[in-house]
This record gives sequence, structure tokens and C-alpha cells, in this order.
Amino acid sequence: MSDRRPRMKPVEPSLTPDEGWHCSHLYYRLRRDVVSQMSQAQHEEAHRQVVECLNPEREDAPQRLQTSIVSGHKADFGLMLMDPDPLRVDATHQKLLQSELGPALESTYSFVSITEISEYVPSVEQYSQRLVEEGEVEGSEVYQAKVSAYERREPMMRKQRLAPEFPAWPATCFYPMNKKRKVGENWFTLPFEERSRMMSEHAKSGMAYAGKVSQLISVGVGLDDWEWGVTLWAANPQFLMHIVYEMRFDEASARYAEFGPFYTSYIATPEQMLQHCLPG
Repeated sequence: MSDRRPRMKPVEPSLTPDEGWHCSHLYYRLRRDVVSQMSQAQHEEAHRQVVECLNPEREDAPQRLQTSIVSGHKADFGLMLMDPDPLRVDATHQKLLQSELGPALESTYSFVSITEISEYVPSVEQYSQRLVEEGEVEGSEVYQAKVSAYERREPMMRKQRLAPEFPAWPATCFYPMNKKRKVGENWFTLPFEERSRMMSEHAKSGMAYAGKVSQLISVGVGLDDWEWGVTLWAANPQFLMHIVYEMRFDEASARYAEFGPFYTSYIATPEQMLQHCLPG
């Protein structure tokens, strides 16, 4: 008997996603007991190697590389790295460990993910329909203006979700999260329309912070222990506090979200980070 099943097109093996970039958040603590045993020459060489390794402009650097000084006891400094190639992302971590400072570095936390365009980001057609459902008159001047504005924003919005430019803001915060799978509060058994409604409400809360906070959601499902990673950048640390608090009242968050540890940090050059963490 012949096999009448449709033949699937062979998949070309690759480490590069069809859409999106690999993203890693890495956090380190400096062992002062090891640092104190280093000679002046070792200190100087360690400084040179780390600055070179964390230079986002170096030839073999990942597409995005950001250094920050961590507030609190969880780590001394953190890195956020993004690239289509996961090995290029990991290479920076390996170079750090192999540097003169490597023996004094303790990895305290990491989160591995890939950027994506959420299924809840509406197309132009879906956005148009949502306007009608919210009371706008189809074809009216206001309706057309809103649709046209969304049409212009959509390509930029999608690019910023997949291959984002890091905003030039001083404060950042990262935390992982899950959606609940509990009896009576199982996100994954809800109809898509219900989930989309809640995520639309959640997005509107975030939009109130335009010009103050920028957000990136990356996916850890199948890659790490938590399902999503949330990265926030803010023009002032107070906005991190305000947006997280206010969005906790949205139904998608209040009923269905579970949060991991928060890592708050402040953007710095590699030189500034070393001067702060290893003064003198």
C-alpha cells in the first residue's frame, strides 16, 4: 500500500531562529577573597581583558550587549546579550570566565530565551475590528486616523520585539514569570479570545508609561525554568516601581501570573562597572 500522507518539507538544521534573536541575562558576583590575592599587574590585565570582552563594538561581539551594576545582594553586575547565534551570545560568558578576572567571578543567575512577536499583538485588521468593538464608527475620521497611526507603528513595533535597540535609559529591571496552571486559574485552558482581552487590558496599562518605560518580553518556554522573561528599562528607577505596581491590578497579572526574582540594575560602561565594583 502506498503512503498517501503529504510529504513534509525537510527542515534545514540551524541554531538561528526563523524569527527572533537568542537572548541571555547573566548575573555575576565578584569574590573579594580572590581579588585581594591578585597582584597589581593582574588587576590591570583583568581590567583590560574585561573591558575588551564587554565592549559592544568589538568585532565578534553579539548584536546587543549591555552591562549594568546590580542593586542588592543577588549579584554585583549583570549582562544582557542578544544575537541570532546562541554561541556568539555564550562566547562572551566564556571569555569572561577565561579572563584574568575569571577565577574571581561567580555566576549567580541566568535566564535563556528567544525574542518573539506575541500572539496577542493584533494585526492591522484585528486592531481595526477591536476599535469597532470598543465603539468607534467604522469609516469615521477618528477611526481612520487610529487605523492609519497603527499601520505606521506596526512594522516598528514588530522589529522592536524581535531585534530591539536598547533604550538610552539609566535603570533596568529583569524578572522571569509564568502563567498559572492551577485548578480554576489555568491560563492555558482559557479561550484565546479571553486571553487576548486580558492581554489587551495589560498592554493599555503599559502604554500609559510611554516615554518613561520600555519593555521587552522574551520566551523561555522549552529553554529555561520560567516561561517568559520581562526586561524593563526606565528613564528613572521610580517608574519601574510604578509600572510593576499598577500592572499587578490587571486581571492577566492579578489572577494568572507568577513571578520569579527581580534583578534591578543601572546601566554602565564596562569601565564604570569595574570602577564601582572594584574601586581602587
